[in-house]
Amino acid sequence: MKTIISALLLIIVSNLLCFSQNKIWDETEAQKKERMQWWTDARFGMFIHWGLYAQAARHEWVKKNERIPDADYQKYFEIFNPDLFDPADWARKAKAAGMKYAVITSKHHEGFTMFDSKFTDYKVTNTPYGKDIIKQWVDAFRAEGLKIGFYYSLIDWHHPDYTIDRFHPQSAGTKEEYDALNKNRDMRKYREYLKNQVREILTNYGKIDILWLDFSFPGEFGKGRDDWGSVELIKMVRLLQPGILIDDRADLQDFAGGWDFMTPEQYKVDKWPEIDGKKIPWETCQTFSGSWGYYRDEYTWKDNKQLLVLLIESVSKGGNLLLNVGPTARGVFDERADKALKGMGDWMKYNSRSIYECTQAPEGFQVPANTLLTYNPVKNRLYVHLLDYPLQNLRLPGYKGKIKYAQFLHDASEIKMSEPRQHDWGGDNQGTGDVDLRLPVLKPNVEIPVIELFLN
Repeated sequence: MKTIISALLLIIVSNLLCFSQNKIWDETEAQKKERMQWWTDARFGMFIHWGLYAQAARHEWVKKNERIPDADYQKYFEIFNPDLFDPADWARKAKAAGMKYAVITSKHHEGFTMFDSKFTDYKVTNTPYGKDIIKQWVDAFRAEGLKIGFYYSLIDWHHPDYTIDRFHPQSAGTKEEYDALNKNRDMRKYREYLKNQVREILTNYGKIDILWLDFSFPGEFGKGRDDWGSVELIKMVRLLQPGILIDDRADLQDFAGGWDFMTPEQYKVDKWPEIDGKKIPWETCQTFSGSWGYYRDEYTWKDNKQLLVLLIESVSKGGNLLLNVGPTARGVFDERADKALKGMGDWMKYNSRSIYECTQAPEGFQVPANTLLTYNPVKNRLYVHLLDYPLQNLRLPGYKGKIKYAQFLHDASEIKMSEPRQHDWGGDNQGTGDVDLRLPVLKPNVEIPVIELFLN
């Protein structure tokens, strides 16, 4: 008994100490690097936004955008039946596209759970479909060797105790209006609900690799860490799944262990993000078009080159790309998504070596015009991505003495190297540290050709 009491006291004291120092748990930098290594090596994952909003087919925020009351939104719940859902097909497509992990919405802002929860009736097993989608999805993606993650919305537009805020479909204008709307709502009850559901998804489906919580918006008529109970929530997550990776949206950026990676959304960073001068892990989440959920009439879809540049540029700045698919209400990827995935897969089949296990090029390697560089520190190879194909010659400024061999990555064909001839660089002392790569006149039949440089 004394041993148990002593252990409990130790845990309590440790938790108090962690809280006082803004610390969720203890972990060295080396331990964190090791825990995150698979994700850092993977570089490319699939995001999946799927829920009742797929039936409206006009944005995952349709309930908010059109201020739809619960009673009117209920029709989507009553007919939800994705009869063509084949998670094994999804997993094969993700793998063929070159993705190494996937994150699916277990619950989005609408409050509908895609898993069989004990704490709500507003769940997929109570729809005409009647089966636990998350369970099927987990089994299928694991079978293809993909790491798995769950997105869980901190926001909930359906729960009766979730207080109405500026992002809620019933949002108001003044404090008095909000007070009246929230008179019978209790965030304490919602916090417990939130915690119970997160415990479910981290307990009932085996090892979970990523938890994507979304999102905090402190300030007037907003919500932050205290509203979610973020400190206790993340402590529970770390206890249930010690190896899990957590995004940065629970409003715990100033807590050690409160998050693992930064998540710029629909945004290309200018450089590798830093905090206090230290580079941090990051992942940009991006869509094929302007919506996360299935949007039938949305046509601003990125082309193949734009998507590839998103991926390459993210890696060139030390980051990951989480690229989203919004399945239809029948449970399939629409033809535009299939086309986009196939285009990326065709390129990755031959050029993934410039993505996996790669990162930003070391200092001292200047980026040639119209290119992006990635670097594999283990193999000591530099990858030059030709965004605009040059006319026969590619000048590598200051690369003299740094390269022992050059080849195209897609077919491993040698590329001849030489020092610039005097009339090429036009000056007695200019260009003497440069290297020229002699390229074929015709661009290879690759969307973005990649040159692999074996470094000295």
